[in-house]
Amino acid sequence: MQLPEVLWQDVDLAEAKALRQAFGGFATGVAIVTCLDEQQQPVGLTINSFSSVSLDPALVLWSLVNHSPSRTVFENSEYFAINILGADQQEIGLNFAKPIPDKFQHGSWNLETTKAPLLEGCVVQFICRREQQIEAGDHQIFLGKIEQCRHSNQRPLLFCKGQFTEWPQYKEVS
Repeated sequence: MQLPEVLWQDVDLAEAKALRQAFGGFATGVAIVTCLDEQQQPVGLTINSFSSVSLDPALVLWSLVNHSPSRTVFENSEYFAINILGADQQEIGLNFAKPIPDKFQHGSWNLETTKAPLLEGCVVQFICRREQQIEAGDHQIFLGKIEQCRHSNQRPLLFCKGQFTEWPQYKEVS
C-alpha cells in the first residue's frame, strides 16, 4: 500500500494562529473541568489540555489560559473534577467552551458532591485535590492529586484540527 506524499509547512512561532493550528494536529480527548466557587455554586469549562502525570502518587494536570474569567475560582478551590466526555456529549462540550450562563442546565450533573460537580454518562470522572499551580507562559497549569476515579464503557469524544470526532472502531488483530 502506497501512502500519500507528506506535505510539510514551516510554522512561524511568532504567529499564534499558526502555532495553534500546529498544536491542533495532536488528537486529544475532551473534558469538562469543574469546581465549586466560594458560594458553593458550580463552575466549569471545556478543556483538551488534560494529561496523566504519575501513578504513584496518582497525579493529573490541566491548563487554563491566564485571562480566563474562571481562573480565580479554580485558584481558590481546593478541589476540581475532570469529566472526560463521551462521543455523544459533543453539545455539552461546546456549551462549556462558551461564556454562557446556566451551563449546568446542559447534561446530567451530580451537584450533590461537596467537592466538584460530576457529569453523568461520561467516560471517566476524576475528583482531584489541587496540589500545585504553575505559571507557564500565557497559561496556568493545575496539578491535582486524584482522590476518586470512576470510568465507564462509553466511547470517548476526540478533538483534532479544530473539530470534534469519534474514536474509530478497532478490528481484532489475530
